Amino acid sequence: MGLQPLEFSDCYLDSPWFRERVRAHEAELEKTNKFIKELLKDGKNLIAATKNLSAAQRKFAHSLRDFKFEFIGDAETDDERYIDASLHEFSNFLKNLEEQREILALSVTETLIKPLERFRKEQLGAVKEEKKKFDKETEKNYSLLEKHLNLSAKKKELQLQEADNQVEQNRKHFYELSLEYVCKLQEIQERKKFECVEPVLSFFQGLFTFYHQGYELAKDFSHYKMALQINIQNTRNRFEGTRSEVEELMNKIRRNPQEHKRANHFTMEGYLYVQEKRPAPFGSSWVKHYCTYRKETKKFTMIPFEHRSGGKVGDVELFVLTYCTKRNIDTIDRRFCFDLEASDRPGVPVTMQAFSEEDRKLWMEALDGKEALFINMNRANAKREGSAQLDKIGFTIIKKCISAVETRDAKTCNEVDLENSIDWEVKTITSAMKQYLRSLPEPLMTYELHGEFIVPAKSGSPESRVNAIHFLVHKLPEKNKEMLEILVKHLANVSKHAKRNLMTVANLGVVFGPTLMRPQEETVAAIMDLKFQNIVVEILIENHEKIFKTLPDATFPEPISMSVSPPNAPPRQSRRQGQRIKRPLAVYNLCLELDDADSHSSPKEDTPTGSMDSLSSQSPTPAFSSSPPGLLDGNHLIMDSGDLAGWITNLPGQSRPSMVSWMNTPSANPAATNTPPSAFFFPNPATGSDKAVESVAHRKARAVYPCEAEHSSELSFQIGAIFEDVQFSREPGWLEGTLNGKRGLIPQNYVQFL
Repeated sequence: MGLQPLEFSDCYLDSPWFRERVRAHEAELEKTNKFIKELLKDGKNLIAATKNLSAAQRKFAHSLRDFKFEFIGDAETDDERYIDASLHEFSNFLKNLEEQREILALSVTETLIKPLERFRKEQLGAVKEEKKKFDKETEKNYSLLEKHLNLSAKKKELQLQEADNQVEQNRKHFYELSLEYVCKLQEIQERKKFECVEPVLSFFQGLFTFYHQGYELAKDFSHYKMALQINIQNTRNRFEGTRSEVEELMNKIRRNPQEHKRANHFTMEGYLYVQEKRPAPFGSSWVKHYCTYRKETKKFTMIPFEHRSGGKVGDVELFVLTYCTKRNIDTIDRRFCFDLEASDRPGVPVTMQAFSEEDRKLWMEALDGKEALFINMNRANAKREGSAQLDKIGFTIIKKCISAVETRDAKTCNEVDLENSIDWEVKTITSAMKQYLRSLPEPLMTYELHGEFIVPAKSGSPESRVNAIHFLVHKLPEKNKEMLEILVKHLANVSKHAKRNLMTVANLGVVFGPTLMRPQEETVAAIMDLKFQNIVVEILIENHEKIFKTLPDATFPEPISMSVSPPNAPPRQSRRQGQRIKRPLAVYNLCLELDDADSHSSPKEDTPTGSMDSLSSQSPTPAFSSSPPGLLDGNHLIMDSGDLAGWITNLPGQSRPSMVSWMNTPSANPAATNTPPSAFFFPNPATGSDKAVESVAHRKARAVYPCEAEHSSELSFQIGAIFEDVQFSREPGWLEGTLNGKRGLIPQNYVQFL
């Protein structure tokens, strides 16, 4: 049972039970006061903790924003560029989140702390003041009453009458004060219900608003997260392939360092100890120098360098060599020594000490020294004479291997007859193909053009990359181009069945990049370019019809400038006010099997089954099937997953289970769009603005990037879609056009006017 009501009539009786009920009301208000006081303390602690969390989050965001990854080499892949930019994106997401948290902290003060403090001070404080007055009047009333009753009856009648009037007047004042106090007690009991709860309700409204803003940010982030996860997976795959090549090169050099010395303009270079003579009786000292020699100019350079002193470099000394003579141990108390004489100091030899006898022999040979043992130092750079040749036999081998792969019936492991060559597994045939190509004296795409093929893969727009590769392919020797066309056509056929054989365009690039292209000199720097070799092969596969069946543009510039930077596209505009602008996504290929239950998040019509996806052209991720890898379908290659070993000798493993499980969540969106190139604006000569002139209205346009509609008023489309009746929309950054009879909005920077 709750508190008993205080009846006004009881104020005149002022019974013990009335006083008990008043004390119960007072105790409840005191409990309410303590509750509000504790709540205010906790609220202020919450604000302080929120501010501390926000400060820590902002500091974390600043750390993310200020750091930048460095890369090895002279360029990055698109995947690596997006990964590099991810820390700044993370910082922006945190910054946006903390802005909302700051609003929350302010709202807690305004909607919770201040109203409760005001209620406690103005309402509960007023009741306390009324209680003090009530207690004081109670004491005064009953004290005066007792004094009045103690008056002697023998007092004069006039005195007694005055005393009676005074007591009566005091009693009336007490009753009035009692009535007001009782009214106030009951009023505050009813008022506290909404005066206390309403601020708490406002607090939770602000809290949920904060979480809703976080939800909106999370929705924006989910698109970016998917694209970045695929960028990371692609980069990891390339890393695995690169790491194996680096380890192989390291082991080769470990076995025979002299065979793998880097080719440069120095005939010989390395460390030597140089004797520095001092006046008697100090004798001489030996100082380590890094020395280089060029036989063509006979210039010898010495640079003092001491590793133990923090790598301090001394002054460079250069002279022209006159002659070199071996020092025998009977003329000097040190081994591995020889003398050099400079043209500007005749008769004053400089004594050098090598690290070993073998090292001295190499220096003596390079310096044309007396008693030098000549060793062929050019064997490391000698042209590799492989057993395979690009001749009629080679063409026959490749064509038969391709025919066998594309037309034979695949069998399970139990059905394969190893004694019958007809039943050879696909991996055996494909391994033979790759072994033949790697055994050629030089790679199919030649040493001479290797660097030129790499350049466009490092920079430029997708269209410029294709044009550059197209131009360079037609510079290849005729036999090389013919063989390359046969192979690339076959790889394109394989990629059409990527949903089952897992050999996407990107995976084929990883496998065949090192087979079709390789640098003349094996170095770590060259291995760092493996990822760009893969991109070149991807471009060949995706555009094989154009590259091999048509002639390149004769006016295409040669060579392509490395100063061309990749397009930095303006973001797609958001039409919802207050929503964070979404960044267009670059989703590259990754063979993942999605459950049928998730198919609703990726409309089938958005991505054709046969689309060839890769980093090179930045086409959309194909719609993946949940069906297991199958076998051959008629005369088309659909390799069983067990037959992949021949293709993936250098291919790192597919995506990790955690990646697959994440991608299979209902919120995942496998049909995200790519980062578009810069918008195609037509400046208005009258205004100088970037708004289109009237003459470009009602034109046709072609999609250069795919797009998935995020609103019913927008159009979904794939690369190459042709829009009719294209006009500029009132929405900034958007066009209006018609596709397949449907009218809708088109991001302006996703299309090119025809």
